[in-house]
Amino acid sequence: QVQLIETGGGLVQAGGSLRLSCAASGRTVSTYVMHWFRQAPGKEREFVATISGSGSSTYYADSVKGRFTISRDNAKNTVYLQMNSLKPEDTAVYYCAADPSGGYSGTSWGRGTQVTVSS
Repeated sequence: QVQLIETGGGLVQAGGSLRLSCAASGRTVSTYVMHWFRQAPGKEREFVATISGSGSSTYYADSVKGRFTISRDNAKNTVYLQMNSLKPEDTAVYYCAADPSGGYSGTSWGRGTQVTVSS
């Protein structure tokens, strides 16, 4: 069983930056596909970014492409989400997910970290 803890959220002004971290424990996730999702109040959870186990492949939602960067440090069992040029519409709870198969079967989720972007 993988446990995930997200940190790094907070309150930032529009145009600012934050770096989220997702620390995994209980199992090495170096072969796992790792995802970031987010959920704004009153909205469904939505995909933000994905990174392959090696880190060589990344995918982004159109809404964050060019502003957010997902990365990982397998030696630290940690995944990151660098968020630049933040907008008020990026306000949400951000969740990390560890996906052993790449098909979401058996995925473990963290509890999330709140990101609030003020205008």
